[in-house]
Amino acid sequence: MVQILDFEEPIFNLERKIDELTGMSKGGQVNITDEIRHLKKKVFRMQKDIFSRLSPWQKTQLARHPYRPYTLDYIKHMITDFTELHGDRHFADGHSVVGGPAKFEEKPVMIVGHQKGRDTKEKVFRNFGMSQPEGYRKALRLMKTADKFNLPIITLLDTPGAYPGIEAEERGQAEAIARNLKEMSDLSVPVISVITGEGGSGGALALGIGNRVLMLEHSIYSVISPEGCAAILWNDPEKVQDAAHALNLTSDDLLKLKVIDEIVKEPPGGAHRNHKHMASILRRVLRRHLEELGQKTPEELIKDRHEKFQNMGSFIES
Repeated sequence: MVQILDFEEPIFNLERKIDELTGMSKGGQVNITDEIRHLKKKVFRMQKDIFSRLSPWQKTQLARHPYRPYTLDYIKHMITDFTELHGDRHFADGHSVVGGPAKFEEKPVMIVGHQKGRDTKEKVFRNFGMSQPEGYRKALRLMKTADKFNLPIITLLDTPGAYPGIEAEERGQAEAIARNLKEMSDLSVPVISVITGEGGSGGALALGIGNRVLMLEHSIYSVISPEGCAAILWNDPEKVQDAAHALNLTSDDLLKLKVIDEIVKEPPGGAHRNHKHMASILRRVLRRHLEELGQKTPEELIKDRHEKFQNMGSFIES
């Protein structure tokens, strides 16, 4: 069953009308080609209008859409010769993170990303995209391997956040995230991080220390969810839209704040409407950034990454 967000309903209603008219036309009942063409243009204009005026909360809903492409979808459509590697060599695999060596446009890379599930069984298996420490340790193992063999690294971020359970804390969740931040800062190969859906706090940042940080148009990136923010600041779940606005979590907000380097445009209607098209757009952007970063020396890449994150934010001296 297709999940339709409330602001998408007018678009889907028109598309249903087009499908009905197309069926009538194919049946030879009546020639309504001009009417169908007119409605398709109307859908395009409506999509453009609605999606240009989305609120931060509506963008949050889009970022969480269950049919939005996940890491394995991007691997399917823009990566070849992918070999998934498993395990953190300490405790377990960490199914919320997937990764391994692959080829991007015939060039070897290491790709690592969060992975959510679509049906109930897969959601539980992937822990709803919330990684435990072993997922982050696995990711770091793969990135250190890439560093050893001089492979550029592509990371795809899409998580509500790191798993907050007691067992995760007992196994060193905070340490695993902190170590990733430190180690990623000093990798000698190009690192490109892309927020593809939800960029949830440290759980996302643990894969996000890149020379380039890109963000899909309708994704979000924030220190806390709007629901968590509303609960803490107002103790009122009805304030979730206000919280989403206050958090400055959209791609436009974060580009202005210089937290990200570029916004990657999505297909009309959002990435969930056409996985293959979205992967094609992202492929072109990644190609350009990989070519640019490929001109830098290891020392320049490390310095570039350090300066990028050290210069974020502003300070006022009293």
